[in-house]
Amino acid sequence: MNLRKPELAEYPNHFAPYIGLVPEGDLTELLKGQTEHALRLFGSIREEDGLYRYAPEKWSVKQLLGHVTDTERVMSYRMLCAARGDASPLPGFDENDYVRNAAFERLSLTSLLEGFAAVRQATLSLIASLPEEAWERNAVVNGNAVTARALAYVIAGHELHHGVVLQNRYAAVLSKP
Repeated sequence: MNLRKPELAEYPNHFAPYIGLVPEGDLTELLKGQTEHALRLFGSIREEDGLYRYAPEKWSVKQLLGHVTDTERVMSYRMLCAARGDASPLPGFDENDYVRNAAFERLSLTSLLEGFAAVRQATLSLIASLPEEAWERNAVVNGNAVTARALAYVIAGHELHHGVVLQNRYAAVLSKP
């Protein structure tokens, strides 16, 4: 789907870094490619390295993957609300509370990857189902208006951001045989 990038007026400033990472082009193909890349990248990490943290108090590999998946769940729901014209105000969420309360460490990397793939498939299905006019509709999230289009781009950009973090900060576990 060749959506145009959202205008600055379509989202709050804190989403700009994520949206800025998304290249022009077919967003659906980018999301599919991200899925394949994430499955390969995280799938290359040994289970015993799933608890690796590049520094104290930083998230483990499992927590990072769980965070990406949870954030996509939240953003997809927001996108659905915006696309359907739901005027109910939506709350923000504290990513650290979500990670802390999820106990991702008890799950295998394989199950976390399966969860990511399932959520991404649901996101792709939602995107494919939306009529053209839905992309312009807004939701109010944490007091800020945001369009369905901007939320789709946040999903892609957020995953791109954390992919770079994984490759740069968690390289020690990516390079192991």
